[in-house]
Amino acid sequence: MSFSYNKLWKLLIDRGMKKKDLQRASGISAASIAKLGRNGNVTTEVLLKVCKALDCDISDIMEILRK
Repeated sequence: MSFSYNKLWKLLIDRGMKKKDLQRASGISAASIAKLGRNGNVTTEVLLKVCKALDCDISDIMEILRK
C-alpha cells in the first residue's frame, strides 16, 4: 500500500494556488512539499498544517492506494 496526494494537487488547482502558496499558508518546509510531491511519507503534523491552511479534512488531500 502507498499514499497518494493527487487530491491535494487537484484542490490547489481548484483554488488557484501553487505549491509555494501552500508552503507559505501552512508554514511547512520546502522539503515537506517535495515529499508530498513524490507521494512520500510526511508526519501527521505536516498533514494537519495543510488541512488547517486549506480548511479541509485529511480525506480531501490524500488517499491510500492498495496495490
